[in-house]
Amino acid sequence: MTGRVLIAFALLLLQMVLTINNIKYSNQGLWTFALCVAYLAQTVLVRVVFNPVRPGNAFARQWVATALVDVVMFGMLQFTRSGTLTYLPLFVYPVLTSGVLATRKLALGTAALCTLILLGEPWLTGQHLDAQVTSGLMQGALASTGLLLVALLTNQLTHRLQQAQAHARRTQADAQRSRAEAQIMRLINERVIDAMPQGILVLNEKLQVRSANPAALTMLGLPETHLLASLRLTDQAGWIELVDVAKLTFARGAIDHAEINVTQRSRTQVHLTVNTQTTSSPEAAQRPMCLMFMQDLRESEAKLRTEKLASMGRMSAAVAHEIRNPLAAISQANALLQEELNDPMARRLTGMVEQNAQRLGRIVDDILDVARVKEVGERDESDALALDAHVRTLCQEWADQHQVGTRLQVKLSADEVLAAFRPDHLRRILVNLLDNAARYATHAQGAIQVSTHADRATGPVLLMVWSDGKALDQGVQKHLFEPFFSSESRSSGLGLYICQELCHRHGGAIAYERTPRQINGSTQQGNEFFISMKRWQHTANAPLDPDADTSR
Repeated sequence: MTGRVLIAFALLLLQMVLTINNIKYSNQGLWTFALCVAYLAQTVLVRVVFNPVRPGNAFARQWVATALVDVVMFGMLQFTRSGTLTYLPLFVYPVLTSGVLATRKLALGTAALCTLILLGEPWLTGQHLDAQVTSGLMQGALASTGLLLVALLTNQLTHRLQQAQAHARRTQADAQRSRAEAQIMRLINERVIDAMPQGILVLNEKLQVRSANPAALTMLGLPETHLLASLRLTDQAGWIELVDVAKLTFARGAIDHAEINVTQRSRTQVHLTVNTQTTSSPEAAQRPMCLMFMQDLRESEAKLRTEKLASMGRMSAAVAHEIRNPLAAISQANALLQEELNDPMARRLTGMVEQNAQRLGRIVDDILDVARVKEVGERDESDALALDAHVRTLCQEWADQHQVGTRLQVKLSADEVLAAFRPDHLRRILVNLLDNAARYATHAQGAIQVSTHADRATGPVLLMVWSDGKALDQGVQKHLFEPFFSSESRSSGLGLYICQELCHRHGGAIAYERTPRQINGSTQQGNEFFISMKRWQHTANAPLDPDADTSR
């Protein structure tokens, strides 16, 4: 369209020059000048006002009108020309426009219209001179043949170009879609690897860590935000066994299974199983990389305990009952035998029998408790429990029984608050937490602290048991509330698990964290177990007296 404006402007300048200089072969100069002015106005109007349609194979009226206006304009100029001046080259422009921007039919139609004009012009202006008519017809025929060829070739080339462009766009869209899918898959793989409990390390020959997931960093005792660019396995002396495995992998190839010990910065030792593979580095195809898969044996043990619990749940109650009867007989026989013995060595042996029988009885009770918890389900009927009063009474009874003296401090701040909990279940949980605290706490004044808290009118009620014992290992913290997990060989590992199940039955929760407390004017870090309980909401069938005997 800009080309049409330029052609119209050039024609107007030509007619102005011919009109002003009164060139002898100018025919009807003023009329032709007005025609050029009108054509220039039309081309400018189309270029500025109208929005030309995009090239394509569809029939467009706009290109029909444009080609028709151009052919008519150039034909009128050709008919009114004088002398040797000819406008024949201008007919190529509407043919090219139709061939490039419109359909093949329109291009051929435009060329045919131009042919009629070029062949008819000698008959109308030849003044019946045979030589002039013949020469004009030959010139028009040659020009018409060229216009037809131009229409065909330009339209075919344009069609092929459009196909190439469409193919390129489809290829580009497919490439973008493939890149997007690859990006999504990469993100998914990263998320999956980051969420895997198995530690994954990628090492080069210099034992520099090129990639590591959060589980691997945790096993090495490093934070998840640790900078990998400066991390080498030789940085820590406690990783020497891991270094040996990596060197052996580069020297001999993949290792199917290896058990090693890794000492973290906190001097915590982690027992790991390691599998390794070798692969090529993306930066240099000739330099291998070591892919190391690590798994904490405690995770495997936790899975084993879970499977053990699942199988034990089907037979624990029956077996426990069967064990309890002969166990009671053993205890009674041992007590009778102990009355008849005077030898200190023999009484010591009967004492060992009594001690282990009691331990076995506690394990049987714990197994039966687990079975009962599973049978009742996820929720249990809760009672209106005056939390501070019950906690104060339970703590006093426990302190008198264990003679802890000033080691235990009770700080209650949930007065007149009713919690939705059964008293016997609260007793079981609180006694278990106090027993654990007494086992690991020091003998300092205030080494064990029990407190309650309720800061909102409708929020949950908190019961906290704190002790100044040493911090728990991260591996131990992960499995605190799992069944059969214990850091001591003489424990059944069911105490905290039962506490958690009892809390869940009442819509509550139990958790652990490392928190500071004040002891004798100084801040001391300690282990805190806190229980979140729901507030009591009155129902028609529930007892209203918070001090009523609701034990079952």
